[in-house]
Amino acid sequence: MRGWMLAAGLAAGTWLAATSAQAAAPTFTLGPCAGDYSGVSNRIECGTLVVDETRGGPSTRRVALPVTIVKASAPRPGAVPVVYLHGGPGGATVENVARQLRGPAGRELVAVDQDWIFFDQRGGGLSAPALDCGRVALNDAGPLNDAAAQQLIACGRRLRASGVDLSRYNAEEVARDVQDLRLTLGLKRIDLFGVSYGTRIALAIVRHQPQGVRAVVLDSPWTPEAKWTEGGPEMVSDAVKEIFKRCAADPACHGKYPHPGADLDALADRLLAGPQTIGGRTYAADDLGGFLMDAAYSGPDARALPATVAKFAAGDMTALAEQMANRSGYSEAQHLTHLCKEEFPFESEAKMRAGAKRDPVSRLLEASMGRYFAVCKAYPVGPPDPVEALPVSSPLPTLFLAAEIDPGCPPAVARAAVGRFPKGQLSIIPNTTHGVSRGSACARKMIRAFLADPNAPIDQSCLHPEHDRFVFDLD
Repeated sequence: MRGWMLAAGLAAGTWLAATSAQAAAPTFTLGPCAGDYSGVSNRIECGTLVVDETRGGPSTRRVALPVTIVKASAPRPGAVPVVYLHGGPGGATVENVARQLRGPAGRELVAVDQDWIFFDQRGGGLSAPALDCGRVALNDAGPLNDAAAQQLIACGRRLRASGVDLSRYNAEEVARDVQDLRLTLGLKRIDLFGVSYGTRIALAIVRHQPQGVRAVVLDSPWTPEAKWTEGGPEMVSDAVKEIFKRCAADPACHGKYPHPGADLDALADRLLAGPQTIGGRTYAADDLGGFLMDAAYSGPDARALPATVAKFAAGDMTALAEQMANRSGYSEAQHLTHLCKEEFPFESEAKMRAGAKRDPVSRLLEASMGRYFAVCKAYPVGPPDPVEALPVSSPLPTLFLAAEIDPGCPPAVARAAVGRFPKGQLSIIPNTTHGVSRGSACARKMIRAFLADPNAPIDQSCLHPEHDRFVFDLD
């Protein structure tokens, strides 16, 4: 599928060096769709947005962004389109739209009475150029071994040598891309829906390019002033503790798994003392730290965590081995161009390392998060703008939806931010994990109601009984 988008981009005169010495106007060209839409009832339109890589600079390179427009099945009079902002950074969405529309979240939320517009942000997914480094052991805990860090450094150098301007792949540039998309599609007004780091993109739009924005939904909010690494290891540990706390309060879970915290700490201590060979395979502290980051993000994995830890204690490392085989889900260089520009310049590696020593689980993430700082030296993303670390405020109606259990975007981030939005509303979804619109029918109902009337108070009564319990997978 990556080849299709490259061909579409080249046809539009895209990211290869242009011959004109002047910046070109953004264009949107209709084209084929990525993915299989069989069985999807909505009308689908697809195309490519082509914009300058470097606005206002000497470069004539262009970037091509794949776009998928899902038309509303029952359009509401006067409804404005929703622009979906995927997370990461370094994620993607276009190839996943068809699958999303077939699931409960898609059927109940997406393009019911508003058109929804999906696009891969510059550098990610099917965009061209794609800032992908291949299979690298990386997740939100950082590069998960020294070899991964070296791969990422080499990747940054390759991209620079190919002429990619790494200083132009960040939230502020994506905000400008969204405005170019709005204008090329002829849209007067749009709503924004961001999930995870997509909320950071939404807030960059609110700060830098708010023209035409009517309302904003932030699912699992991450704000500019939040710290990714400072306190990051402790956030993972806190999320794991929250899961185990619920297990202790659940008679069935506690009866079957009475001490998951102690079992996990014992394994962590073993791995922190040095790599261990278990069942014929060697595991390191970084591996377990990266696993816990992903497991606490995921609803199914979080519900199974007490059982998984018990298997680890018994020598069955299957879940960790499977996660290690599938932990390269990002366009890694795009992940770094954002974080090296927007996050780490405003954070202290020393403070991160000091905080990480709090407990065995937090210590698991110290080395990997420390590697972020070393790798960023190979990514010339330009001088940091201090505004990118400042809180955002806005008069726009904004709905904050946070999961009660979240190792990356904890509810405290949303609680701290909502007060700066005079028309902000907040719902902390109990007993849920990251990405609440995906896992909560009630959250989807609240989002639909908010987008129908962003100035009306949201009705949170549907949270009960749907979210009164955290239901464990005890097998």
